[in-house]
Amino acid sequence: MPSATGCAYLSRVADHQPFPPGARRVARPAAVSPCPSCGDLAGRGYPACRFCAELVDQYWLLDWQELLAAEQLAEGGAGERELAELVLADEVGRHPWTCTDWAMTLLACSQCGEELATGPADCVRCAMADGLRWSWDHAGYPVAISAGEHALRAARAALRAPHRHRAATVGAWRLLLPFLLVGELPTVGQVRRIRAAVLAGTYADLARCTTHVELATYPELPWRRPDHSQRADHQPKTQPDRHPATAPLQDTPQPGAGERATDPVTGLPGP
Repeated sequence: MPSATGCAYLSRVADHQPFPPGARRVARPAAVSPCPSCGDLAGRGYPACRFCAELVDQYWLLDWQELLAAEQLAEGGAGERELAELVLADEVGRHPWTCTDWAMTLLACSQCGEELATGPADCVRCAMADGLRWSWDHAGYPVAISAGEHALRAARAALRAPHRHRAATVGAWRLLLPFLLVGELPTVGQVRRIRAAVLAGTYADLARCTTHVELATYPELPWRRPDHSQRADHQPKTQPDRHPATAPLQDTPQPGAGERATDPVTGLPGP
């Protein structure tokens, strides 16, 4: 028999609009600024730095608190965990994507015991939970979730489970997060160049960039530049430096063995 929390929840969700937007209850910072706690650009210390964590997580937490209020539940109360389980069991698009993520933050994986979707790389349950969450983005983009919101979501997910992603990808998200928080969004080409620079060991140099323009236009490494000495009849096809918001979701190259698929919105290896 469903519990009182479950019955109240089921009686309310039927009237909810499909794919309600998330992370829009509080205004974004007007500009990037140093974190008073860790000293890096605010947000870059996520999730270890408490100030950075609160700055980032507020966009998720406010949506979750709204859901708790609608269900007449208290934060940290007995019914919150059950609500989190119900949210994850519900159909895709019933709740804001922020609530899906926060529900995962509250729950432990039944297989490895870690926060759901943040366990060891070989945890099947965590891999399934992390993979399923992105169905929301594919169905809701670009109306219910913007490219910038998707990038913010992917950055938070990667930084909460860095061991589940390539180090260069995690480094790129960490560098970009302060700028994503204020609404900046690099092009696909810029994101790939930043990731390549991190891979080459220049993270410290990139971290000194204090503006999005400075970071996004960081000089391309010589070994990443096209070889113009190639014969004309063997020139590879190139794509324009597109903005993530204009990149079609289906325009995604197939990954090689052991590689993650490229994220269709941001151009980084999949979240």
